[in-house]
Amino acid sequence: MEVLEAIKTRRSIGKVKDEMVPKGLIKKVIEAGIWAPNRYLTEPWRFFVISGEGRNSLARAMEDIVIQSGVDVESEEGKKKLEKERSKPFRAPVIITVAAEVTENGKALRIEELGAVYAAVENMLLAAHGLGLAAYWKTGNACYAPQMKEFFGLKEKDEVLAFIYLGYADMEKNPPHKRPAAELTKWIDK
Repeated sequence: MEVLEAIKTRRSIGKVKDEMVPKGLIKKVIEAGIWAPNRYLTEPWRFFVISGEGRNSLARAMEDIVIQSGVDVESEEGKKKLEKERSKPFRAPVIITVAAEVTENGKALRIEELGAVYAAVENMLLAAHGLGLAAYWKTGNACYAPQMKEFFGLKEKDEVLAFIYLGYADMEKNPPHKRPAAELTKWIDK
């Protein structure tokens, strides 16, 4: 698949089949991530593959975040919130969590480290698409909670930046409406 075609045809697919993705394909998706640009070659990305029973561990972490947020888990609203968070890791057979391990080399800026990891995530989404997989990039409050850093063994300076839900598509998705690039571009040539 040609690169521009891949960029234009990739979609976030939120509904996938409960069919395991072979480890070889998962490794290829991660491999695409490590080829993202990164200033000073710090390679700030870290990957955590969650599947099978491992999803229960992530579900418990998400549940703990809700409980620690002060939600009344005895109320109907609280029970619904808890169940919603608990079910998120089971949206797909595989979740690749992508985190930034921010360097302490004194040269690389934090924002550049985070940007490099976001670039890695895009590479991974495009690779998944090219391999015939469906992928969905999710974040949300739980992603950025200190408990999530603890769950993945990250330091306070580090960040969880993406949950990539990965599987085989169980839905079709139409292309989104995009504004023409000309409307969003200003040429400065003088």
